[in-house]
Amino acid sequence: MTTARKQLISLVDTPYYHCISRCVRRAFLCGKDKNTGQNFEHRRGWVEDKLLALSETFAIDVCAYAIMSNHTHMVLFIDEDTAKAWSTKEVLERWHKLLKGTLITRQYCRDEPLADYLQETLARS
Repeated sequence: MTTARKQLISLVDTPYYHCISRCVRRAFLCGKDKNTGQNFEHRRGWVEDKLLALSETFAIDVCAYAIMSNHTHMVLFIDEDTAKAWSTKEVLERWHKLLKGTLITRQYCRDEPLADYLQETLARS
């Protein structure tokens, strides 16, 4: 059974987290697969570029990382002060760099008028 992120992360205890992501079924992320002879080394740059781009989008600093043949390790620092300083619009604009967002969030970012109940929905999200 999975555990909700809000139960895993406690900024009161530490803003630093060691995160691991693994491939499954003997899949290769980077390097040369000895069984098939295929070389996936070109992916290492993709993963590094994406990781660094995400750190610029969110209030997370990358302290260290390692991109291995079938998994990655990252030591991340959550910059709570920076995140708290962002306005609702800045948070949404950063979110929209990755995802399309919702009709409400797109309207809000375009400074279109929103009904009061939609403003309340936006504030709760």
